[in-house]
This record gives sequence, structure tokens and C-alpha cells, in this order.
Amino acid sequence: MRTLAVLSDIHANVPALEGVLAALANRDDILGTYHLGDLVGYAPWPNEVPALLKARGIQGIAGNYDSTVATGYDHCGCNYEDPRDIELAHLSYSWTLEHVSEETRAYLGALPFRIDLRPWGGHVAGPKVTLIHGNPVLNTVYWTEDRPDSFCLQMAQKLGSRPGDTVVFGHTHKPWHRTVDGIQFVNAGSVGRPKDGDWRACCLLLHLEDGEEGKKGTIRPAILRVEYDLARAQTAIRESGLPEDFAKVLESGGGK
Repeated sequence: MRTLAVLSDIHANVPALEGVLAALANRDDILGTYHLGDLVGYAPWPNEVPALLKARGIQGIAGNYDSTVATGYDHCGCNYEDPRDIELAHLSYSWTLEHVSEETRAYLGALPFRIDLRPWGGHVAGPKVTLIHGNPVLNTVYWTEDRPDSFCLQMAQKLGSRPGDTVVFGHTHKPWHRTVDGIQFVNAGSVGRPKDGDWRACCLLLHLEDGEEGKKGTIRPAILRVEYDLARAQTAIRESGLPEDFAKVLESGGGK
């Protein structure tokens, strides 16, 4: 068995990232590890997370938070409706802009918008895996589980996905999986700031199953949840001057 690991929405949470990387290191089936962006924001390690990914040779794409921090945009590109959530988003973004290094800005600004993987080799007409953050057009649009099949197929068309292919994305911090007309759509959840009610770091595993001779392989998604040093993350948030809300949301897994 060969497996691809996909990490999304780490959001400057080093303990969560370290926990996931340690769990992956204990496996002997990991072919490669990739990230889906949103590396910074909401926790106090905006420079350490990119540095660790770079040191481990983990490639990935830009999330909305990465692009806006890299360019010094007016806001993080987060789409909240609740006034308190909007206020917190601005506080997080301002703090991140003040503490991110120029080296990190350069790294975030160089991340690509999408990555296409051919796990069975570029010369084989096997399934393709496409990595994006939000959707094929904008990283600020939430591709939630309640989107109809027609929306999924519209996104697949923009990506050039075909039956057998897998589209992987994040941004909502809630993992889910659906197959429409032979195309798999998988939300990888969030490593550093889950919002599905489970505080543990979330990692997506794509198990690559070889087909019989003369047949295409298949991709089987699975979610891996990893416990990490939550207390360390919460203490660091509180000591950094970031809002207490960010420490509490980690413990509740997205609850208020």
C-alpha cells in the first residue's frame, strides 16, 4: 500500500503540525506529504510552521491567509458573518502581519495556486489528484458539504477532472468526502484549527490501490486524527496576546 498525506489549514499551530508529522513518521506507507495552505493565522507560530514544512521538504499550495499576508492585503480573505467572528479575524490578521518575517512572506508569496499529482506516473493514464485550497477559482469561497452535486461537477469541469480523479481541498476546517459521476471530492479538514467538533489534528490520507493488470488504480480517502500537546498551544496563544477565544476554540474543536 502506498499513501499520500495531505495537511490543510495548519494556522500557525506548531504542536498540532508536529503531532501529525510524528504520526506520519511512524508509518511505512507514506509516499509523499503535501499541504493545502493557510499556514498562518490564529496561533503564535507564523514563522515556525512554514520553516518546518520547508525543512521537511513538504510542498503545497497557497491558502487565502497565505496570499493576503504575503501581499499585506487589507484583510485575511476570511468570510464571516457574525460580528464577533469578524472582529477576531481582524485581530488575528493584524497580529500575524506584525509578527511574520520577510523570509516567511517570501515563502508564502511563492506558493502555487494548485498542484496536480499523478501517483502512477506521468506516462500512465491513471487517476489524477488535484490539490486546491478553497475552490478552482477563489480561495475565499467555502466549498461546504451542503453544496449540491451540480456545484461539485462545475468545480471539476474548471479543473479538468475526469471520472477516477480526486479533487482535494480545505478552507472550511470540516472534513467530508463525496463521489459524483466517478469523481471524488474530499475536504481534508484542518490540522491546526478543526471546526467539526473534534479537537484532534486532522490529516487526510489518500491510499493508492493498484488495479489489476491493464486496469487503472483507485484512490481511497481516509481521515487520520492525531492527539497533540493542546495545552502547549493554548498557553502560547495566551502568552502571545492573541484573544482567549483562539485558545478555547482549539479545545472545543470549533464550538463556541
